[in-house]
Parts: sequence; structure tokens; C-alpha cells
Amino acid sequence: MLICPQCQFENPNNNKFCQQCGTSLTHKFCAECGSTVALNQERCQKCNALTGKIYFAIAQQLQPPLTTATVTETTVQTAVTIVDKTADSDFAPQQLTVGAFLDQQQRYQILDIQPASESVNDTEVCLRVLDCQPLQVSPLLAGAATVTEIPAIAQTYLTLQAQLHQTLPAIHDAWQSDGGQIVLIEDRSDWQPMIALWQEDNTSLLQILHWLHEMLQLWVALEPCQCRQSLLKLNNLRVDEDGVLALQRLYAEEAEVTLQDLGQIWFELFQASQQTQFSAIVELLNELQSGELQAIDTLRSRLEAIAAELQDQSESTNIVQDSLVEIEDTQISAENMPTVLLPMTLSSLEDAGSTDVGRQREHNEDFFGIATTINKQNTPSDRQLQARGLYILCDGMGGHAGGEVASKLAVHAIKEYFETHWEPDKLPEETTIREAVRLANQAIYELNQQEARSGVGRMGTTLVMALIQNTKVAVAHVGDSRLYRLSRQRELEQITTDHEVGQREILRGVEPEIAYGRPDAYQLTQALGPREASYVNPDVQFLELHEDTLLILTSDGLSDNNLLEHHWHTHLEPLLRSEASLEQGLANLVDLANHCNGHDNITAILIRAKVHPTSDDSEPTMPLA
Repeated sequence: MLICPQCQFENPNNNKFCQQCGTSLTHKFCAECGSTVALNQERCQKCNALTGKIYFAIAQQLQPPLTTATVTETTVQTAVTIVDKTADSDFAPQQLTVGAFLDQQQRYQILDIQPASESVNDTEVCLRVLDCQPLQVSPLLAGAATVTEIPAIAQTYLTLQAQLHQTLPAIHDAWQSDGGQIVLIEDRSDWQPMIALWQEDNTSLLQILHWLHEMLQLWVALEPCQCRQSLLKLNNLRVDEDGVLALQRLYAEEAEVTLQDLGQIWFELFQASQQTQFSAIVELLNELQSGELQAIDTLRSRLEAIAAELQDQSESTNIVQDSLVEIEDTQISAENMPTVLLPMTLSSLEDAGSTDVGRQREHNEDFFGIATTINKQNTPSDRQLQARGLYILCDGMGGHAGGEVASKLAVHAIKEYFETHWEPDKLPEETTIREAVRLANQAIYELNQQEARSGVGRMGTTLVMALIQNTKVAVAHVGDSRLYRLSRQRELEQITTDHEVGQREILRGVEPEIAYGRPDAYQLTQALGPREASYVNPDVQFLELHEDTLLILTSDGLSDNNLLEHHWHTHLEPLLRSEASLEQGLANLVDLANHCNGHDNITAILIRAKVHPTSDDSEPTMPLA
């Protein structure tokens, strides 16, 4: 099967165009110059930009031969023809040459052979390969239950991938031959080495402490698979575009490793960078290298104490909470691990909003509004961004000329209110936010009274809004429009609770099955406009941005049937990356909602906030005008 890169439709192998959307299955456009390039071509023939799909390959020679292994089924369940790649014999990685194919099916062409320093020993070779059939799902990802033999080198990646999907390179394919095994993983050769960033003058001690903490997390997570050696090779430590520590590949432990070895790496990092060392860090390194400090819990506590001391010295009050990844199957969780304290600063704030009538409605009763103010200040040692954002989404009700009017009226009333009731450098307080909601309700209520609307003819609207001031967020909502939060550590969370009969009964202690078995389970218990202000009690919450975060405001046309809960890995998680287009991601969400729901109007706002540890010598913040 050929998977269309545009609509993900599964096409027969001999198709040249997608039979659903018409996209070419043999060529694509160069992102740099727009020229047409064959999919199996490494670079654009016009501008030489990289266009092909490149993987990092590890080829190992093993003695004795491998034993048969099986893997539980993977997340990709695409029916394809499985090819046998076990027919090779006399496997010798050292005999592989540039330009040749790595496999008998001539899918993976060798582009270059990596230096010997990338390999474990002389029985292993690391290469970069071009996928000449990039639209084909690899046999491994097509459903491992149908692949009779999976090499041991791939087992570790498959085991850890769900737990450490951001840290580890994604596995693409793997097979074994007589006396050898090959695995293809995401190519991170061009990712910035951590030591290069460590050496930069504007890298603060707080950022360095953050990386040390991430290394300690990985040390614990990699121990069950005996891959802690991966943290003991400086060139294997990479940093993604968001400043998160990552690994280029996994290295198996050939001998016993201890915290003393980790301490030696930390010492080499400081020594190579000539970074000024905080006295408490010097003491910690000495204890690690001498073997005096041998307990993980003690090391965590020491890092926490150093972070707290640095935080006090920088007179910063932001706190990173719950910064530890929950590691499944390793008895490690965020709940029982200490919190490391790091002040954070907003580095970017982006947004996109969209509304669609859906497939069944004749008119759109949804409405949204976005208002942002962003100031930037760059110095040789630091980059600061001061931002304020107001994001409002309403889902109207009351039919044509009813719901449309109510949703627009609420958005405009709230925007106008905050134009004069939002202090330049302070997030509005709860009482101020409640007053804005009350005024919006009153505006719709008075219009209902003037037009003598009654019963189901009274116009109204739901409301969900987010107010952002740098790294602080306020959320308010009335009705069943929702706000979700997505981050790499916490994954997808629904922040708001629907104001409907079913949820009300659950809060009263009724079992969910019984609560939502009622015929009126989805009837709203609150909305703006139908009743006077005393009957409206918005939920107001305050959040802190402790890590890169995607906030999603949505009407029920998108959130119904747990659509986001089922598809966030594919449609939301990629949007955490800076290069991902929020506008395109939003368009994909609307298409998904129309395909899976489509019964209602569809409206959503995406907010991507990126943060980084505050510089030690950061200057006072700038007030927003």
C-alpha cells in the first residue's frame, strides 16, 4: 500500500496518483524552490535542498545467530505485503559501500558511512540511508505480529518508544540476516549536540541544571533495558529545537555503569565548556566522581536544593511543577518523584483560530475572537518576550438570527471590557474575569427581553476563554465548550468540566453510566443569555506554563465523541514543534471533525506557548502598554 502524504488514503502499489485526493504518489514539490522532485531523490536538482527521506541505520554482525523474537502489535495497523529480508548470508557490515542498497529489495540506498566513533566496535557500522519507497509502510510498522523475526537491537527501541517518544529516535524498520541485524531509526545527525549549546555564553546555569535533571530522569528510565551507556557518550547527547535533551541512538551497556560514570560525564561537560561553576555544583560533582554519592534519591534532592538556591539568587518566583516524565513499567511516576525548581520565561506565543459550518447545519452559530499584544527585547545574553493574549470562543444557540447574534455579542462584549480592565503587567483577577462574563450575559439577556423571546427561542451561547500574561494563564467557561492543555510531560488534559446534566450528576456521586443514561444528560445547566446574571456562575481557573504547551479551545463540534482524546497523538502532538503550522494543523482538525462528527458547527483556537529557563542575570520585565 502507498499512503498518500496529503490525505493518508491507502492506495494500491501501482498507483501514481492518490485515488481519493489526486496527490502525486511519485513526485513532490521542493519546499525551498517549488521544483518538482521525485520521491526517491535525495536532493532537489535545481537548488540542492534536501528532499528525500533519510534514516540513520545501525548494522551489527552477531555471533552466534539471532534467536527468533516476537513483538506485540504496534500502533500502525495497515495491511501490506510483508517481504522476507532474512535471506542474506555471510553478513559483514564492514563491506557495505556508499551507493549500494542495504536490503535485497533495494529500498534503502546507502548515502554515507558514519565515522567509526559512532559505532560500538568493529562489528558494527552506522550509516545514513535514503528511503527510495517513502510512501510504503515498513514491514515492522505495518504490524509486527506478521513479521516472524525481529532483531534484538530493535526490541529495545520498541519497548522504550511509548515511554520516551520525544527523547528516543523513532524506529522505522528492522530486520535480521544470517549473523547480522539492522535497525533504521530517525536521523538526528544534524541535531545540535548538547555540548555545543552548553558552551555558549548565554546558556544559563539554570538551563544546564535542567539538562542534568533530564539526564537523571533518563538514567532511571534506561536502567531496566541496560542502555545507560547512551548517556555516557557526549556526542550522543542532542538537543531538539525546543531545548529538550534527546538521544541520537541507544547504546547497550557492555560493562557495569554507575552514578560515578554519570558524574564523570557531567565533569567533562563543565570542563569542556569552561562554564562558571556554582559552588554547590562543584561539590556535587566531586561527590559523584569519588563514589561518595551513590543514591538516585539523594542526587535528586541535591539537584532540587541547588535549583532552589539559584532561584533565590535570581529573585525569580516561577516554579516548574511536575517536570518529571511518568515512566511506565519502571515503578517511577511524577507523583512520587521530587520536583525540580526552575524559573521559566516565555519565549514565543503563537495562535490560530478557525470556524466551519459543518456538514449538516445550514448556518454557523459559533464565533471566536483573538486579541494579542507581544513585545520582544533581545540582548547579547538573553532574549525576553512579554506577551498578553485574550482568546474567546462561543457556541451560540437559538436558531438563525439567535445563536449567531448571541455568540458574536458575547465575544465583542468581553473584548471591549478587557480593553479597559486589564492592567498592563498583571493577569486580571478572578473577580474581574467574572464581571466580564456577567456583562456578556447581561447584554444577551437584555436583547432577549427587548425582543420578547421565550422558551427555546431565547438566544444564548456557551463560552470558553483563556487569558495569558507571559507564563500565567486564566481560564473561564460556561457551558460545554472546552479547553484542553497538551504538553509533552502531561500529555492531553481536559481542563474544563462541561456544564451539563450528566456531569452535574457525576459530581453528586452518581455513576457515570447512570448519569449519562438519562435522556437529558447532555442538556446544558448553564449558558450565557437565557437567564439573568444571578443564574450564571462561570468556572475560573489559573494555570502556569511550566513547559512548552498547546492550549486548545473548542466547540462541541470538534470535541464530541472524544475526538481529541482519540486523535491527539496524530493531530495535536506534532503541533508542539515550532516548525509545525498551526493554521494547517487547525485545518486538519476541522477536516477530521467533519469526517468523524460533522453534525454541528466546528470552531477551535490553538495557542502554542514556548518557554525556556530564565537567564541568571535577566533584567526586570517590561510592562505591556
